[in-house]
Amino acid sequence: MPVPTEIRLRRAERRLEIDFDDGAHFNLPAEYLRVESPSAEVQGHGPDQRRTIAGRRNVGILGVEPVGHYAIRILFDDGHDTGIFSWDFLHQLGREQSTRWHAYLDALKAKGLSRDP
Repeated sequence: MPVPTEIRLRRAERRLEIDFDDGAHFNLPAEYLRVESPSAEVQGHGPDQRRTIAGRRNVGILGVEPVGHYAIRILFDDGHDTGIFSWDFLHQLGREQSTRWHAYLDALKAKGLSRDP
């Protein structure tokens, strides 16, 4: 499992930069992290309970807190702070960013929702 060597919060740009020990480097926008949060609020308790979170285009990150030696908790400025982002999940989000983002946009469109608040 890849482990981060550096995590940088770019508050003004609303993104998280993460370097991993396998050489991977990801720039993850706050909106993407928020709508893909591993929290029960977003993921539910099973695949059929996953929610499409709309209106988060302008969400920012207030802070990042370590959770043991395996994850971080991201504090979003919309009050969401319950997702525990493991190193493996963050690496997966980086690897699958394009695919997941397009699926999110498609889900918004299919449900008549918007990225705008």
